[in-house]
Amino acid sequence: MATMTAAQRREQARREYDAFIKGCPTNQLLDRLSDKWVSLVVSALASGPMRYSDLGRKIAGVSPKMLTQTLRALERDGILTRQVTPSVPVRVDYELTPLGHSLALLLMAVKDWAETHIEQVHEARERYDAANEEQGA
Repeated sequence: MATMTAAQRREQARREYDAFIKGCPTNQLLDRLSDKWVSLVVSALASGPMRYSDLGRKIAGVSPKMLTQTLRALERDGILTRQVTPSVPVRVDYELTPLGHSLALLLMAVKDWAETHIEQVHEARERYDAANEEQGA
């Protein structure tokens, strides 16, 4: 059995979609999916189509620029669709695709976990900070 060079192993891993390899497309996808705005947009759309303005109101703190960038990226990735209805003003609705719905299950579970465990995380942070203050003093 022939041995492979590091470059050959990286190339093989890239072809096999190894997310631990920086240049792998799955690594880039994980980078996109780990964005908080992506998580919140997908979770918001899980219950059904929403207008742009409704998404902006539902997702506290998102700027119009960031919301637009996030929606465009998700549309490009096939996670959601954009439906434009000509009217005054123009109506734009967003809806998850079947691919987006499969992702929503995962992201909503993470969102639910965060909402359920935030108090435990706060307590852990306080313990950590207190212990590190004592060591630093």
